Amino acid sequence: MDKNKGYVTFILHAHLPFIHHPESDDYLEEQWLFEAISETYIPLLLNFKKLEEENVKFRLTMTMTPPLLYMLDNKLLQQKYINYLKKHIELSEKELKRTTYDERLHNLAQYYYDRYSNDLHVFRDVYDCKLIDAFKHFQDAGFLEIITCGATHGYFPILYVTPQTVRAQIAVGVQTYKRFFGRQPRGIWLPECGYVPEADQYLKEFGIEYAIVESHGILYADPAPLYGTFAPITSPGGLTCFGRDMESSKQVWSSICGYPGDFNYREYYRDIGYDLDYDYVKPYIASNGARVHTGIKYYRITSKSGDKDYYNVQWAMDTAEKQAGHFLDSRTAQIDMLSKFMDVPPVVVCPYDAELYGHWWYEGPYWLYILFKKIYYDDCNFTLITPGDYIDRHPHIQVSTPCRSSWGANGYSEVWLNPTNDYAHRHLHKAGNRMVELANMFPDENDGVRKKALDQCARELLLAQSSDWLFIITNGTMVDYAKKRIKQHIGRFTKLYYQIKNDKIDEKFVDDIYSQDLVFKDIDYKIYK
Repeated sequence: MDKNKGYVTFILHAHLPFIHHPESDDYLEEQWLFEAISETYIPLLLNFKKLEEENVKFRLTMTMTPPLLYMLDNKLLQQKYINYLKKHIELSEKELKRTTYDERLHNLAQYYYDRYSNDLHVFRDVYDCKLIDAFKHFQDAGFLEIITCGATHGYFPILYVTPQTVRAQIAVGVQTYKRFFGRQPRGIWLPECGYVPEADQYLKEFGIEYAIVESHGILYADPAPLYGTFAPITSPGGLTCFGRDMESSKQVWSSICGYPGDFNYREYYRDIGYDLDYDYVKPYIASNGARVHTGIKYYRITSKSGDKDYYNVQWAMDTAEKQAGHFLDSRTAQIDMLSKFMDVPPVVVCPYDAELYGHWWYEGPYWLYILFKKIYYDDCNFTLITPGDYIDRHPHIQVSTPCRSSWGANGYSEVWLNPTNDYAHRHLHKAGNRMVELANMFPDENDGVRKKALDQCARELLLAQSSDWLFIITNGTMVDYAKKRIKQHIGRFTKLYYQIKNDKIDEKFVDDIYSQDLVFKDIDYKIYK
């Protein structure tokens, strides 16, 4: 079959908020990173490696956001992850003894013991704790196109009230990417896919060629795009925008008909951290005694009722293989239909949170592995491509202004601006204006204590602007922690602001909070001028 009728581009957005607590050996929120490493990042890398070893050519786009890069590079967090794995191996060993009465359960306990033991081996011995280098290898080898994001996932459609804050988010995002990958990023995942035309000039200034935009951002563009989301558009400001395909997204994301809801897949919410006797699991849950996920889950989804059967690894793999075939057939039929009505090859854009693959949908990385093999070997009418590849092959793109949009609930900004979190924005905007004021008040500081304090102001502002805190408050999960982080960073910023203005800088305070943040080491406050 002719593989030149169209393209499919997979984009995985790997992002976590920056969480670093050197003051504690057991900070619950740091576990978000450890779970993502074990359930998403290592499985993706291992499947990429299998494809490479099997000489299967594939192309995939990934965002690796600045907060995630700095956490993966952090020596303390690397050691904490190793400790996390050792605790899970110890718990798995206990489970091997506890489950001898039931062969199916015992086999699953063995599976988790092997899985966590292998994670430790891969992370410490194979990759020497350097997961960024592992992903960089696949970019350098031509399999991945890694793109950037805003410095702390700050939400542009609200931040642009103070334009310099959007410019700084982009500048530090690009700077961080260059620091870790040694090259210029071509694309950006707009934080929360939040598009505003005002950001285009800054994206162009820092060399960004393209962005990922929500479906209606393209569909409601002006003038209307000739081919909907099945071809990119270029804004008058020079930014090429790729829109999410709704059909392929629904097949993966939908809670009703999406693949992850299959009854043979692992049930996320049944975990021994909640199921087993409290005293038994207490050493392996939160230090404050709260029950949390351990990652050891023995049940499959089974049904929509509360009754659950034991997870069967082979059944889950068989199901993933069938669904990979279904996805391939669906895209083949979709592209066959689209190509009849288009003068350029259609491109089906499939963007997802990377953590869907493995963390939420446990079998997701294996599904991707099988899908990429099928695309390579089976008859289909499309090839895998990255947005950068598409621009290189088809540089003549319709000029149109995308609509202001996001991929949050109802498509605009209500997730990040609503009665639960609106109190935060006046503080974020005030701090943004003050940062611009400081940058213009001291335009040429190049060393010394004041320069150090000004740079730290910039860090605190960026960390306060993370869209994750607003999202968490809206969703009602870990609300106290999110509010604490906003208050903490705005408080530090404000204290430094007055110290700088009054020329009474407490250098020890600056050094202390820098060691707690330990992020954006190359930042220069002058980006706010």
